[in-house]
This record gives sequence, C-alpha cells and structure tokens, in this order.
Amino acid sequence: MKAWVLKAKGQFELEEVEKPQAGQGEALLKVAATGICGSDIPRVYQNGAHKMPLIIGHEFSGQVVELGKTHDEKYESLQGKRVGIFPLIPCRKCPACIEKKYEMCEHYSYLGSRTDGGFAEYVRVPLWNLIELPDSVTFKQAAMMEPMSVAVHAIRRLGIKPDTSKNHENSEKTVAIAGLGTIGLFVLMFLRDMGFEKIYAVGSKEKQAEIVEKAGLAADNFVNSRKMDAKAFIMDKTGGLGVDYFFECVGKNETIAEAVEVTKFGGKICMVGNPFGDLSLDRDVYWRILRKQLTITGSWNSSFLGNEDADSLYDDWHYVLDRLAGKKIRPEELISHEFSIDDIGKGFEIMRDKSEYSIKIMMINQAED
Repeated sequence: MKAWVLKAKGQFELEEVEKPQAGQGEALLKVAATGICGSDIPRVYQNGAHKMPLIIGHEFSGQVVELGKTHDEKYESLQGKRVGIFPLIPCRKCPACIEKKYEMCEHYSYLGSRTDGGFAEYVRVPLWNLIELPDSVTFKQAAMMEPMSVAVHAIRRLGIKPDTSKNHENSEKTVAIAGLGTIGLFVLMFLRDMGFEKIYAVGSKEKQAEIVEKAGLAADNFVNSRKMDAKAFIMDKTGGLGVDYFFECVGKNETIAEAVEVTKFGGKICMVGNPFGDLSLDRDVYWRILRKQLTITGSWNSSFLGNEDADSLYDDWHYVLDRLAGKKIRPEELISHEFSIDDIGKGFEIMRDKSEYSIKIMMINQAED
C-alpha cells in the first residue's frame, strides 16, 4: 500500500509499504480521510516522532475491511462499517485508566505518533478505539472529530453545559477565545451551539474575520491582535468588567497574562494551547490571580469511553457525534485544502512554510458513497 513514512526528522516520504493485517482485538481500516494537525508539522520537520520509521496521522476516518479475532460479539457488527477513530490507546492499568479517565493515561500509545496512523491507504486500529458513524455523518466530518472533541473537552473543563434553561443563561455570559486555529474555532462553534452570544474572538489574521462570521459571530466581535490591543478591545466590549470565561488557545506568556487581565473577578480560564517554549509568570500576573480569585484549569486531549458507557456525559466523542448527526455543527467549513495521498505532501509544505492561509488541510482517499 501507499503510505507517508517519517524516517527521520525532515525525512518524510511517500512509499510502498506492506499492508497491515488485523490482529486479535483489532480492525483493518481503509482510510477515507486524514487531516493534518498543527502538531504534525514539528513532528515531521523539527522533533521527530517517539519512534521512526513511522506512518503519522491521528485525525482520520475510514471503513472496516477486516476484523481480527475478538471474543466480544459487540464488535463483530463493525465489519464493513464507516467509523471515526479515537487515536489514544490507553494502558487500562494506571490510576487514570482505572477511573476511566483514559485521556490522562500514564502509559498510553497513540496512533500517528507512537504507532502507525492515518496517512496511508490502510491502518490497523484497536476495535475499542472505533466509533461507528451514522449515515448522516461524512468521512470528512469524522476525520475532524478528534480536534472537535478536544474543543468540547476544554469547554467542559470550565463546567460549561448546553443552555437548556428558559432563562437562556449562557446568552448572558461573556467569553473570550485567544487563538483561532482549528481548536479555537471549534471552541467558538460549540459555544455558539450551546447558546453563547457574547463571544469575543482574538486572532492574528484578517481572513479569520470571515471564518468567525460563518460560525455565527458578529463581525465586530473579532479583533486582530496585530492591529489592535486585544485587552483594550475586550474590556471595552464588556464595559470594563472583563469576561466570565477565557480560552487560551495559543500557549504564550503574553496571552496567558492577557487572560488573567481581562477575566473578571471569580472568572474561569482554560489553558488549551500547546506552549511555544518556556513560560513564566510575572508577580503582577500572579497577584491578579489571587485577588480576582480566578479558577485556572488545563485541558488535555479528550474523553472517550468506547462502548463501555457511550451515553455518559463525560464522553466528548459521543457528544460530538450527536451534534454532527443532528447537523448542529458543520466542521467541513474549516477545510481549506484537499489533496490526494499522492499530493498531501504539498499540504505539509503549505503549513510548514505558511505560504497560504490554511485552517484544516485534509487528505482524501475515499469519496462518500
């Protein structure tokens, strides 16, 4: 089969490799769509993977073409089914796994960074990691379930729930999102779906203004931080009070300090962005955290329970699938580029060189039926 193999840092090539076979408790998938994650760029060009050679790619969807031996009848029905894939493979033994907090597993493996992933024609995946797709959910949408679930997980870390009250409480709450990459934009989309209206989006590109408008945000609720002071913008919009919730989706000292500055007393901040480098906390920033009695939390990955407890409110993936099936969220609007497996290398170069504006660049192997 064809696959993109990371052999060493910066050595990323399309090759003919042996097609995998499904082992016990596994399925062989024909890959339909695979998205490039922002983390894939330093993985390919700067840092390498945990082991190499490796087929990378952790945001993908596909169709089951082969089932390995399984003693669980619930998986036998997956033959031929269209599926999304939770990429984290938990150890099932550490304290976090025992509590079914698999996203915090201490000894996990991971499709696309520690074991072969989705930039290939076929991939081998544990049966537990599959989530069956209803007919209304496309392969492209399913390939974006991973970043969508990461966004939902961040929202839930602040205790935010969909607005089901007659008082429409969420519509009165104020939110700021700093960083409008894929995760930040999905945070915006899901907050809008949950009933939030007073959202202030902080980006760094004019093109992002168009994207947030498509997501239902008023044009004057977007600020380009390269052209305007974001802190002054948010404080002006909130009448000097600051916001109830702040999502830091950048990972820089400046935006962390900004979050503390513009979050109101008793407010909540979620740290989502991967750090660009070492971070430090100035004394004045620390004082504001104390005096405002802010709640600051981190968010990592997303929660998935497989078929153990699919209806649990803790399972981000099934929540996302429900919103997709009900056509409440349209992630395909964020796909800026599509390439075949032969040409997806161009997509990596676009993201590496920032030669074109992109949000989600996707490899398409299999058209929808």
